[in-house]
Amino acid sequence: MTNQKHTKAVPVFGPETFRFFRELARNNRKPWMDRHRDRYRENVVEPMRALLDRLTPAVLRLDPGFDVSGRTGRNFSRINRDIRFARDKSPYRAQMYLKFADCVEGDDGAAQLYVGVAAEIVTAGFRLYHSGRRSPTAQLVLPRLDKHWGWLERQRRRLGRRFDSYWYAVERGERTKHDGWPLDPSEWNRLKGWVVRRKLTPAAACRAAFPAEIERVFREVFPLYRFTARPDWKP
Repeated sequence: MTNQKHTKAVPVFGPETFRFFRELARNNRKPWMDRHRDRYRENVVEPMRALLDRLTPAVLRLDPGFDVSGRTGRNFSRINRDIRFARDKSPYRAQMYLKFADCVEGDDGAAQLYVGVAAEIVTAGFRLYHSGRRSPTAQLVLPRLDKHWGWLERQRRRLGRRFDSYWYAVERGERTKHDGWPLDPSEWNRLKGWVVRRKLTPAAACRAAFPAEIERVFREVFPLYRFTARPDWKP
């Protein structure tokens, strides 16, 4: 009989990841960050890269065109904030995102599958944002919405009990959040962003099964990614 070795899954994150983000939120200054740079690498950067490695096979099964290069800006959000035009001058973000988008897709109008890790919450799901006046996503979606409104409504019913959904528009110069799903063409004409997400606790993220849970979330929301990002989409 051949002996088979079973590798026990180990957690990607530990409590120190979330402790670091809590302390960063209270000490959001460069001298503090400089003193704790090693903690940042050990408890944030390395676990996030480990999560990328664990999720990559499942993500590529969904779509071989996803970027899994591990680059900051493409797969990982930046911890440093751009404070040049911001009212909040704190230099760091007390959270980090792992995101998967098309290799050739630009940042404007980007649809993504994502995981967000912060001090008190973890979120995962689908999101899209665009910053231009004319949304390339809306131009792609509006003809589909006219013909396949029922498909999007079925997705709302399928995901609605377990996933939060909200979207953004700019109204009178201010970004305004709207709860729910953007189902009307007039909403898509104004839409600057849309998020459909599951909320998880830090304790859930510290379990060995967390990457498998994220894989399930990605499979559930992937139809929304295709609907908003793929020119060849079919219901």
